[in-house]
Amino acid sequence: MPITTRRAVAGDAAELYDVAARTFGLACPPGTPQSDVDAFIAQHLSAPRFADYLADGDRILLVAEDDGKPVGYAMLVSGPIADPDVRAVVTAQPSIELSKFYVLEGSHGSGTAAALMAATLAAAAGTGAVTCWLGVNQRNVRAAKFYAKHGFEVIGTKRFLVGGQWHDDHVRARLL
Repeated sequence: MPITTRRAVAGDAAELYDVAARTFGLACPPGTPQSDVDAFIAQHLSAPRFADYLADGDRILLVAEDDGKPVGYAMLVSGPIADPDVRAVVTAQPSIELSKFYVLEGSHGSGTAAALMAATLAAAAGTGAVTCWLGVNQRNVRAAKFYAKHGFEVIGTKRFLVGGQWHDDHVRARLL
């Protein structure tokens, strides 16, 4: 079966958690303590948190499936930008944040990420936003290349807390 994408629904929380738990650490810089990765997952990517995200009208979650099994997900978040460093550089408004974008390691290179990104950008544009922005760890070379390929340019920096460690992120944005 081909890769498919769809909007996530309330019953997807447990499967989203499973994908998140298996992929979040892939985006962290080498040397990030597993305890910090686990703490972040417990606080932000648990099944109950995904249930909350799915019920939040300011969020859109998308699922990529291969043969009906979730292999990736994306989360868009609309609303005012809370981080002052991001607010200073994302000037085209209204904007939407691509808060999460993950694909299982076994699906890297399969076209899953490209299909999920196409669906994500279409959903972002459908909100009326003119800009989509994201934060990505400065040492995540694979993600940086992927985002650049899809039109996201570095426009600034911000910090991102994982467990007890602050990480440096690039802020990237693209027009929709």
